Amino acid sequence: MATTAASSLQMATARPCMSSSRRAFVSSAAMLNGNFKLASWTKLSSACHIASAQPFHRSFTSSSLKMDKFVTKAMAGASENKPASGLPIDLKGKRAFIAGVADDNGYGWAIAKSLAAAGAEILVGTWVPALNIFESSLRRGKFDESRVLPDGSLMEITKIYPLDAVFDNPEDVPEDIKTNKRYAGSSKWTVQEAAESVKSDFGSIDILVHSLANGPEVLKPLLETSRKGYLAALSASSYSYVSLLKHFLPIINPGGSSISLTYIASERIIPGYGGGMSSAKAALESDTRVLAFEAGRRKGIRVNAISAGPLRSRAAKAIGFIDMMIDYSSANAPLQKELSAEEVGNTAAFLASPLASAITGGVIYVDNGLNAMGVGVDSPIFEKLDIPKAQH
Repeated sequence: MATTAASSLQMATARPCMSSSRRAFVSSAAMLNGNFKLASWTKLSSACHIASAQPFHRSFTSSSLKMDKFVTKAMAGASENKPASGLPIDLKGKRAFIAGVADDNGYGWAIAKSLAAAGAEILVGTWVPALNIFESSLRRGKFDESRVLPDGSLMEITKIYPLDAVFDNPEDVPEDIKTNKRYAGSSKWTVQEAAESVKSDFGSIDILVHSLANGPEVLKPLLETSRKGYLAALSASSYSYVSLLKHFLPIINPGGSSISLTYIASERIIPGYGGGMSSAKAALESDTRVLAFEAGRRKGIRVNAISAGPLRSRAAKAIGFIDMMIDYSSANAPLQKELSAEEVGNTAAFLASPLASAITGGVIYVDNGLNAMGVGVDSPIFEKLDIPKAQH
């Protein structure tokens, strides 16, 4: 069963600007009423138009919002000859394995960049059928603009490992997968084999990131989801994390960190996010708490999940209503702006750092506060209320 990168739902922004004391990321967008321009720290400018989202029947409008986003200064941008000011995230000497990176526009890639910016060495696990095109794109420089770090250098991926986290070991792989042309030429891609390969190549890691999800029947309502489709969603999207941590735990250095990506559909009804995926995210969050206890007691490993807001990624587009979800989030979240992938990446860097040394077993919301809302304020029901809107 294919396991795709779980870049939950959105599009990246933010360009690094240098000042004498800190690096600022500036993000501005004209929300909901037309085109807005987003500049990413990759120095890549793009423009996109938010969908009208007619099914929500809202008359809500907002003025453009300009927001300065200051992030903790990564050590990669600090001078070797003078100490960094503020409270820096320093991951120099740390090694991270990010499972589920297959392109440059998902949360897995953004997390890799933030960890690299903080000084960590990057290893990635890529779904086997996507491996050749991902490696080819890297070699041809297709991702070079996306690889630019705050200090102007390019993110380096030390090694890419083939991975299909649906299978724990070679004995689990059915014959039709073994003979599948998309797996031809690749070997040692089960979870157990990937962990063994990393151990053989590097000995140990410090950070494990799970950025995987797949629901073959995600477009089906739960009442129309088959048992096979439901269990496939749980296998690829939640048990895959249990398996990853189980097999990588022996090579994670004491005091290390493990992070997964979840979505608010685990606890709220999101029509259209079906096929058992909401159940898989709920299982992932429950497992996060149990794994935090078990991994914490065994090796002092911290285990957390990031509940990320909607991202306009390749994987999310398969759901079919991502533009609507981003539009809805912008209209109803306390912070009226489109979430950037970097914001999720920076949260992961924080959780992986000593600054989060007492945080484990948690679900950290990075969604502009949408999780806190009990109603959609863009509803016509509230049109006569004086609800604050985003200001310049």
